[in-house]
Amino acid sequence: MLRYLPFLLVLALWIYAFIDCLNTPESQVRGLPKVVWVLIILLFGEVLVGPIAWLVAGKQRQPAGGNGSTPSEWHRNHSTTKWVAPDDNPEFLRSLKEENKKDEALLKDWEADLRRREEELRRKEAGQGDAPDGSQGPEENPQGKG
Repeated sequence: MLRYLPFLLVLALWIYAFIDCLNTPESQVRGLPKVVWVLIILLFGEVLVGPIAWLVAGKQRQPAGGNGSTPSEWHRNHSTTKWVAPDDNPEFLRSLKEENKKDEALLKDWEADLRRREEELRRKEAGQGDAPDGSQGPEENPQGKG
């Protein structure tokens, strides 16, 4: 297992340098065009010359406490709007009120439809109970089927 470790470390550094080069904006690339750095990393990656050259001379490095050394720091420093809790966000509260009004209107429509259907069923049941052949309505069925 230990005999594979140097190969894996070289591969990891090669992949890291390649991805770092691809993700680096053109304005932060020093010395050569970005495409040339990618070719150097790929061609000389096995002997570590390409990846080490990229890490040492190819990319402008920012100071650690500067303008956000990690993506999360950069996003924290460059966000255009501050995050607001939903309880304090007037737009969110307004949208809840609008949705609530829509839901109440829909519920009223459903209740009116339900009452209308119940009335129709009562009228039909009342009409069946008075049938001329003497049959009974569903609520009067002794077996409970109906």
